Formats: sequence, structure tokens, C-alpha cells
Amino acid sequence: MDLYTSIESAIKEAMLAKDKVRLQALRGIKKEFIEAKTAPGANGELSDDEALKILVKMVKQRRESARIYTEQNRPDLADGELAEVAVIEAYLPKALSTDELRVELQKIIEQTGASSPAEMGKVMGVATKALAGRADGKAISAMVRELLAAK
Repeated sequence: MDLYTSIESAIKEAMLAKDKVRLQALRGIKKEFIEAKTAPGANGELSDDEALKILVKMVKQRRESARIYTEQNRPDLADGELAEVAVIEAYLPKALSTDELRVELQKIIEQTGASSPAEMGKVMGVATKALAGRADGKAISAMVRELLAAK
């Protein structure tokens, strides 16, 4: 079952359970998926890779909103955003721990043959595709820089 179909069935379950927070988050996901499917240049299909990118983007947006709400002393709004983050993250692959990320990046560095920080772009291109949805871009970048500097 693809991600789009599983979101649709989860919406039905949330409606039956009268789970308003979950329903709102799932409807938001479906809206983003539909917009991606009908965007100019799209072929009307949404691959799971594209769907994962959308979910990662949605999580980042909601975390940023929650941070802003917290800074503005609006914990009620921040809690709502973080509740949606929890629902969205359930559809993302398990995030890599720092140690797992280091191991994966060392493998990618060996594959690409990078040996200095000047070759960071070559490693980042492969790493961001290979680790999509499992690690944050900032974390990948920082660790690649650290690993290449140590060579």
C-alpha cells in the first residue's frame, strides 16, 4: 500500500474515532499530496519518495511554528503543532541515531572516494538521497564536514 492510500484510510479511521488532532494532521498531509500531484509539470502520480520529502518538510514547518509560538509565550498553539508533528512522524521511516548516521556517512564517503572537505558536495549529493527522511539535512552536513576534516 502506498503512502497516499494509507493516509486516506487513516483519515477514515480518525473520523470514526473522532480524533480531531489526528484528523487535522492527516487532512493536511492529504492536501499537500494532492497539491503535489496536481502541480504544473506533475504527472498526476506521487511516488513514496516524493511523499516522504513532503512529510519531512511538513515536520520542519510545524517544529518551526511550535518554536515561534513558544518564544511568543503561546504554549497552547505550540502544543497543537507538536501534536501534528507526532502524527506526521508516524509515517516517516525511523530516524537514525548519531552513531548510525556516522556509520552510514562513513560508508558513503568510502564509496565516493572523498578525502577532503573540498569534496563535501560530492558526498552530500549521495547522502541526502540515501538518507532522505531518516536524517536531517543539517545533521548530515555537520557530520560530513566533521568526518572529512578528520581525514
